Amino acid sequence: MTDYKSKLIELLKNNNVIKFGKFTLSSGKESDYYVDMKKAITEPEILECVAHLITEQIQDDNIDKIAGPALGAVPIATATSLISKKPMLMIRKEKKSYGTSKQIEGELLENDNVVIVEDVTTTGGSLLKAIKVIEENGGNITQAFVIVDREEGAQKTFEENNVQFKPLLTISEFKQYLDE
Repeated sequence: MTDYKSKLIELLKNNNVIKFGKFTLSSGKESDYYVDMKKAITEPEILECVAHLITEQIQDDNIDKIAGPALGAVPIATATSLISKKPMLMIRKEKKSYGTSKQIEGELLENDNVVIVEDVTTTGGSLLKAIKVIEENGGNITQAFVIVDREEGAQKTFEENNVQFKPLLTISEFKQYLDE
């Protein structure tokens, strides 16, 4: 485990980002834990740690851009862009109905190698939609990073779509850390 990964686990714990109890998720499903990533992505120390973890894993790759779907991943993409010195892209949920009508903000060139980032995944569905937007606009998604994977199908979703999925932390790893 890298120093940054240990630090990330510690920061998530100390900032009470992963809460245990009875929760109803946005899907309507019941869960015995809740990942409050909006709390995490507004903390500079957590963002910096995440950006270093991602940059460590992509620095030797031929990456052109860092992309993040609005809203939760934009701070992650920004922080990673600052640390890695790679330009960033913001992916809107849908095309603007005014002005340039763009769904991607930032300059995506044909065949750019793009790393996409996200705060938390469950099944991976919403991140997959953002990946499709990049691909439909000429970019190549090389890897998808997520801060916390809830381990409820995202790994399988990305395998089926030939996307290299790299969670910085899984919920199992976090629970194991708490038990130690």
